[in-house]
Amino acid sequence: MTIRKHTFLRTIVLLCLAEAWLNSEEKYSGPVPPKPDVLYLMHANNLVETEAGQARQENHKNDTTYVVNGASSPARTPLAEPVFIVDARQIAPERLELYKLEVKNGNREVSISPKGRRVTGRLYLTVTKLSGRLYKIEASTPLENGQYAMSPSDGNSVFCFEVY
Repeated sequence: MTIRKHTFLRTIVLLCLAEAWLNSEEKYSGPVPPKPDVLYLMHANNLVETEAGQARQENHKNDTTYVVNGASSPARTPLAEPVFIVDARQIAPERLELYKLEVKNGNREVSISPKGRRVTGRLYLTVTKLSGRLYKIEASTPLENGQYAMSPSDGNSVFCFEVY
């Protein structure tokens, strides 16, 4: 066999092995959200829909407060490290921000200061694409018991939940 044929065959074999390895990645086989653009808490193979709504913006002298009606969310999880699944069609998962909310006067709220962009309660997220438009979203650190909201960085829509 000539060196040229041997090199060609070796290249073909390597390409086939590379394609087989790329196609052998695990496919997501967990539950799929029934509604698009809604965040769901993942409890094993069950999905719990988060409380979707709009935060009311209140401008004060030194900061802006975003208020969600009600003292607690009906979407609850006992997990300090909750996992969320979203079928993202119009929502951009990488633009979601997580906030710990304070309960005041029967409502949940978070304050943001325009000076220095001080945010009370902002937490970091990890976003992983599972397949197609399906994403997994996780808090980067364990969450304390309390009220939380995820919100796109460019809007007032919120997806609320409680860690208990």
